[in-house]
Amino acid sequence: MGNESLARLAFLANPASVRNMRRQPLSHAFFNRPTLTVARSLLGKYLVRKNGEGVIAGKIIEVEAYIGPQDKACHASKGRTARTDVLFGPAGTSYVYLIYGMYHCLNVVTEREEFPAAVLIRAIEIEGELIDGPGRLCRAMQIDRGLNRWNMTDGKQLWFEDRAVAVRKIDIGTFARIGVDYAGEWAKKPWRFRLNGTEKKNRKRSS
Repeated sequence: MGNESLARLAFLANPASVRNMRRQPLSHAFFNRPTLTVARSLLGKYLVRKNGEGVIAGKIIEVEAYIGPQDKACHASKGRTARTDVLFGPAGTSYVYLIYGMYHCLNVVTEREEFPAAVLIRAIEIEGELIDGPGRLCRAMQIDRGLNRWNMTDGKQLWFEDRAVAVRKIDIGTFARIGVDYAGEWAKKPWRFRLNGTEKKNRKRSS
């Protein structure tokens, strides 16, 4: 069974049991910190999506950080536009954009207002199955541009939770970011973080 089919079955799980497991959403203060701190802290946390079919939650496995206008890999490096304006807004806000005309990518805004920075969610695990790649996880969790500029701290439709998964410093691998060769030296920044040992579950990477 494919990851997306598994995710759909999870959506149809007993809503009452999901409600009983629910924790408080991660707060604005969690995201209003240095981006690298937020990125590492998100590993092991849960991304939660609620829609008309139910609720689904995925443990965060991999993230990437994008920090400030000087970061040539950050969308805001070319200035404040209609597309990137969200990055200058409140921490804890979603930034959802489309790549290749078909894949959505979910980011969460970090740091103080007027300083553009965000963390891209690259991989999650649902019911023990790895969903690897930002486009695949958005498809599995039914996240699209309709959830752009969403307040992810109020626990409605899309949010993050801490389910007390212990993640130690030695559990986190550090790597260069993916698909940003155009950023020159900035492409080499070790700002991609992944829980160690998860590559073995699915070596094939996808958008």
